[in-house]
Amino acid sequence: MPFIRLTQVERRRALTLLACLFLAIAAWLFMALNNKYNYIAKTVIVFKNNPTKRAFYPLQSDTVDLEVEGTGWQLLFARLRISPPSISVNLSQLNTKDFIVFSDQLYQVNKQVGSAQKVISVKPDTLYFDFTKRVVKNVDVRLVSKLEFAKQYGLAKETILSPKKIKVAGPMEELSKIEFWPTDTLKISNLQSSSTVRIGLQHSIHKNVSIYPSSTEVKLSVDEFTEKTVEVPLKIVNNTNYNSIKLYPKKIKVTFLVALGSYAEVNANFITATVDVEEWKNLGHKQFAVKITEFPDYCKLVSVIPSKVDFVVEK
Repeated sequence: MPFIRLTQVERRRALTLLACLFLAIAAWLFMALNNKYNYIAKTVIVFKNNPTKRAFYPLQSDTVDLEVEGTGWQLLFARLRISPPSISVNLSQLNTKDFIVFSDQLYQVNKQVGSAQKVISVKPDTLYFDFTKRVVKNVDVRLVSKLEFAKQYGLAKETILSPKKIKVAGPMEELSKIEFWPTDTLKISNLQSSSTVRIGLQHSIHKNVSIYPSSTEVKLSVDEFTEKTVEVPLKIVNNTNYNSIKLYPKKIKVTFLVALGSYAEVNANFITATVDVEEWKNLGHKQFAVKITEFPDYCKLVSVIPSKVDFVVEK
């Protein structure tokens, strides 16, 4: 195929033609993007101003379609950045009726969009709700945690939640099943100092059940632990015949880990060790097994020596 050679004049004409074509396309594109277009954007609805004396359950999905009017430029960039991730719906009208009409709230919806785009309509336009009697119940907050401590560190005291109770509102049938409310999982690794964090509560799986407040403050008392050994006298239980029983030995050695801050105050008075006479009377055991029946919550038991003791019953 022969190679076409263009003269300098012909090359200049070709470049001029291409430049004109490019400018024509750019002008057409610019005019097209300035025109008005309608497009659909999905968004999540968030309820606000819930009715105070009525529990409700939405009878449709929590997502709606917004029909938005905007220029081609807005349409182009809206596809990249998406429309508002959520819009708020005012439920105050549910105090007097059983449905909400979006057409009545288009002005507030457009204020939330916050741009030159205009929301023309929402599909579905009407939200319907199922209602039952609304009651309020106080329940305990339960911490869900995955705490990893640095070597020799641990919780020195009981974890404090503030608030430790929350209000749960909803239908009686649902609230009767709720005994406590869990937090989101608190995850901390290499923990070696006390800390205070705020963590959210798990979202309700029922749309007609709400909680207040939605978060709690967690106070973690963390300290370094060390070993301590104390002698604890043994107590005899279930000696219903009041036999004279002698134990050998009368005391045991209990070794445990204790926080450095509590080392001096934790002593044998915090621990109760017992032996059960029924092991001899009913089971015929020749030794009593030692049982630790009282022990500080935030100490960690290491060993009990001896774990079994001899005895003599004097009749």
